[in-house]
Amino acid sequence: MCRENPGWGAPRIHGELLKLGIDIGETSVSKYMVRCRKPPSQIWRTFLENHVGQLVSIDFFTVPTLRFQVPYVFLVMAHDRRRIVHFNVTAHPTAEWTGQQLREGFPFDQLPRYLLRDRDAIFGDEFRQQVAHMGIHEVLSAPRSPWQRAYVERVIGSIRRECLDHLIVFKEASLRRVLRSYFNYYHKSRTHLSLGKDSPDSRPIQPVEMGRVVAVPQFGGLHHRYERRAAEPHPSHFNSSY
Repeated sequence: MCRENPGWGAPRIHGELLKLGIDIGETSVSKYMVRCRKPPSQIWRTFLENHVGQLVSIDFFTVPTLRFQVPYVFLVMAHDRRRIVHFNVTAHPTAEWTGQQLREGFPFDQLPRYLLRDRDAIFGDEFRQQVAHMGIHEVLSAPRSPWQRAYVERVIGSIRRECLDHLIVFKEASLRRVLRSYFNYYHKSRTHLSLGKDSPDSRPIQPVEMGRVVAVPQFGGLHHRYERRAAEPHPSHFNSSY
C-alpha cells in the first residue's frame, strides 16, 4: 500500500487494513511503513494515464526529398487509440498555418481537453491564441525531454522505420500520398503493444472455423495483414449443365 499510494500516511493505510480485517495498531503501521522516495504529487506518467482519453500530442518532423527540399510534416495524434487525427505537409511552417491545421483536425465540438507539445518556436503567439480560443489547455514538455512526448515520438519513429526509410520522396505531393497510404495501414491493420496488440481501428478476432490464413498485401506490399477466409470451391466442384 505504501508503494502504490505514496501520498498516504499511516492513518489512511491503517484504515484500509481495518477494512480488510487486519487488526493492527496505527503505531505499528507507522513503524513498518516503507518510506517512498517518490513525490506525493502525481508523476508525468500518471498524468498521461489519467487524461489519456482527453489528450492529444502535436509535433513536426522533416523529410528530405530527391530534389534536396526538406518539407515539414505536422502530426496531431490522439493518445487514447494512438490515432493520427490529422496531418499535413508544408515547406514553410508558420504559427498561423499550424493553428489552421489544428482547426482542421478538430472540427465542430470534437475538441480535446489537453494539448501536449514541445517548446518549439514555431508555436508562436498566434498559435497559442488559437489554442486558447478553442478552449484547449496546453501542456508543455520540459526542455530537451522527448520522453515526455513518448507517444508521438514513437509514432514518428514508426513512420520512418516502416515507411519513409524504404521510399524515395520526390516532392510534397508525393509525400502526402505516401503518408496517407501508410496511415490507412497504420489505423486499420497495424497492431500496437500498448493497445493490447490491437489496431487503432479495432480488428475483430477471427476464429479458426472461418477458414485458412491468407496474406493481404498492405502499403504496396511493404507490409501485410493476415486474415482468415473460407476456401473458395474449385471450378470442378460445380456441376456443368453443358
